[in-house]
Amino acid sequence: MKKIGISLSGGGSRGIMHIGILKALDEAGVKISMVSGTSAGAIVGALYCSGYSPDSIMDIIRETKLISYVRPAVSFSGLLNLETVESKFQKYLKEHTFESLETPLVIAATNIVRGSVAYLKDGPLIKSMLASCAVPIIFKPIQINGATYIDGGVLNNMPIEPLEGNCDFVIGSNCNAISDDYTPGNMRSLIERTLLLTMNLNTRTKQHKCDVFLEPEGMKDFGGFDFSKAENIYQVGYEYGMSKMDEILALSDNEQP
Repeated sequence: MKKIGISLSGGGSRGIMHIGILKALDEAGVKISMVSGTSAGAIVGALYCSGYSPDSIMDIIRETKLISYVRPAVSFSGLLNLETVESKFQKYLKEHTFESLETPLVIAATNIVRGSVAYLKDGPLIKSMLASCAVPIIFKPIQINGATYIDGGVLNNMPIEPLEGNCDFVIGSNCNAISDDYTPGNMRSLIERTLLLTMNLNTRTKQHKCDVFLEPEGMKDFGGFDFSKAENIYQVGYEYGMSKMDEILALSDNEQP
């Protein structure tokens, strides 16, 4: 059986789609051996690699709106400190380190000083996860061991590279299908659209590296701040994942139990 890795893109509330994809994979008996992720994908990946089932992750989302803690406040006057929500994640990621995870995880962040992608895979888990979520212009950069990090999606919104050479089969899960029906609105809308276009450009360069690339068209109907639509986003991911399962099983040499 092939060693399977999955890369989870960033995308704000759209990242809840990954939970539906993981549920479809779990139900089909596809064992994930390694996960990489950026931003919201890093949050979902950290919970999944900690041993939470997709159903349990969704229960956490329903009860706490955990991913929504990293959304910007209404005002954009001054940079926000993302580290203030660290304690919210400590309840669910109790060991706080990569080394404690049941499944290997790599988180992509951007080293703003060096201008390069950083792949974080050891040491402080929650701080690394939040660094990957630190959207520029909105959140303050996060310091880890003397290095300064911002959102991984700036340079690598789908970190396939850590899976290469470590996995036999790579699945890319992109939650950022772009709608061509857009009218420029307020500052938040404009920032979101700009970040989405930038992230999707660097995601597209990774598509050919995936054995299977998952990108539900239905995600065009959701914005990065649509946390109130978590159930719908999750369902889109699950249904799309199930629709692609025959292809995934055939290519990955897995068989349904």
